[in-house]
Amino acid sequence: MITKDLLQPFNYLFDTEIIDNIANVAFLKTFKKADIIIDIGQDLNYIPLLISGTIKVLREDHNGDELLLYVLETGDTCAMSLTCCMVKSVSKIRAIADEEATVIMIPIDNMKLWFNSNETWRNFILHSYQVRFDEMLETIDTLAFMKMDERLFKYLTDQVKLSASTNLEITHQEIAEDLHTSRVVVSRLLKQLEKEGKIELGRNKISVLDF
Repeated sequence: MITKDLLQPFNYLFDTEIIDNIANVAFLKTFKKADIIIDIGQDLNYIPLLISGTIKVLREDHNGDELLLYVLETGDTCAMSLTCCMVKSVSKIRAIADEEATVIMIPIDNMKLWFNSNETWRNFILHSYQVRFDEMLETIDTLAFMKMDERLFKYLTDQVKLSASTNLEITHQEIAEDLHTSRVVVSRLLKQLEKEGKIELGRNKISVLDF
């Protein structure tokens, strides 16, 4: 059951009609860290609206390796899943809880109906498309124009901004998977960044000193 109190942070985005509609038709779901929220090839019946936590959105290549496209924060929805819903195709992405996440699940039929009938909802969806599109362009630019050490440090500073903490609890393997490279490369470059005074390494922990 969705209460209006839970939707209060969205009052500045949505009018009372949409707030009431979400409360009436959506349901709440909680995911633990590393839980798959949306998987590749899955039929989508709901779109997620993130209430708390963060969600990583990933693309998979033909070898099964994953590439991080963008990260969803509180108040976000996944534009890639919106696109799949609009054209009635299966999911092309995998969405994984990066930490414990609480999500409002909205039926796709309602999402489409509100898009055509409510301006505040339509503006939210279109803005979400634009933000996610810009983030994917940034990902492409990073892959095309930045060296791996630059990509790694940008990744770490982005994680600092997301977590609001300079101390990151993350393994070298997790970083390697997000950056689509090997753990050995990540470990070598992290040691290089530590020598440069940009980070400090601990056990499954990285402190970012310079950003």
